[in-house]
Amino acid sequence: MQNSNKLPTDVLLAIPPDLPVPIDDGACAHIEGLPLPSVALPSTDGNSINLSQVGGWLVIFCYPMTGRPGRSVPDGWAQIPGAAGCTPQACSFRDHFAILQKLNVKTFGLSAQTTDDQLEAAARLHLPFALLSDADLQFSQSLCLPMLHVKDLHLTKRVTLITKDGIIKKCIYPVFPSDKNVEVVIGWLSAHDT
Repeated sequence: MQNSNKLPTDVLLAIPPDLPVPIDDGACAHIEGLPLPSVALPSTDGNSINLSQVGGWLVIFCYPMTGRPGRSVPDGWAQIPGAAGCTPQACSFRDHFAILQKLNVKTFGLSAQTTDDQLEAAARLHLPFALLSDADLQFSQSLCLPMLHVKDLHLTKRVTLITKDGIIKKCIYPVFPSDKNVEVVIGWLSAHDT
């Protein structure tokens, strides 16, 4: 009998139809206009990246964690508003990557997962952008991003930041459904001078 907490690959790619909708609790009302913190983050491209020093337009989609085939997720994960849907979100940014490049936007994913877990996800999902590990939560805590606490896990909630030259111009929160986040991002960027 299969453990119901272990995720088969096909489940990771789909948005469950009955996900609870996260509410805007005001946890990101302070974000727009803030500078990005000067924090060096390990990257799946093998470097450390300090987002505050990357010029131009950036999209940083923060997410709790990507599932990994055969690995258990916390009990009740899909019932936590905003928790499930990280893999479809990453795949939607992958599928729209060429459009973001045409808009001269650099894309990064960011989670509290280890670089090892992120490397597995980046390879399996064929991501053309780097995933950044905020395992010590230094980036998330510097911005007071909303957190998700599940058992012994401390994870960043799903938040998308659009920045220019190190300043946060737009914060999208809550993000739902996660696989449509990139369309909201592209719409906002297209309406602004990128």
